[in-house]
Amino acid sequence: MKRLLTTACSETSFNLAALLLRVTFGSMMFLNHGLAKMMKFRSMQDSFSDPFNIGPMASLLLVIFAEVFCAIFVVLGLFTRVAAIPLIITMAVVVFMINKNQPFSKLELPTLFLGAFIAILFMGSGKYSVDRAIGK
Repeated sequence: MKRLLTTACSETSFNLAALLLRVTFGSMMFLNHGLAKMMKFRSMQDSFSDPFNIGPMASLLLVIFAEVFCAIFVVLGLFTRVAAIPLIITMAVVVFMINKNQPFSKLELPTLFLGAFIAILFMGSGKYSVDRAIGK
């Protein structure tokens, strides 16, 4: 019982938490969002949201880059902090620009992703990652 109430964190538990956070949120982003956008690319390329006026196709390509490639890098723990940045930007755009006037129920999921990827940016990949394997 004493271990459950402590505020101390062992190195192993920190690294397992980092792995769980990376794999969970990176896989959900890739499987539920990035892969779907890649499969529907043709139908979305002309009508995708364009908050920066760079064109719907360019916006879609940037989002696919973040949600597919960066999400895979986060899952693997490869260039984790750098890969988290496009995901943070993508989710911030969704929360603060695309859905800004929507009820919180529409903002809940992108806000969770935003918080998770910010945490990953601060934490890094942890011990159980490709970054750590390459570094040794």
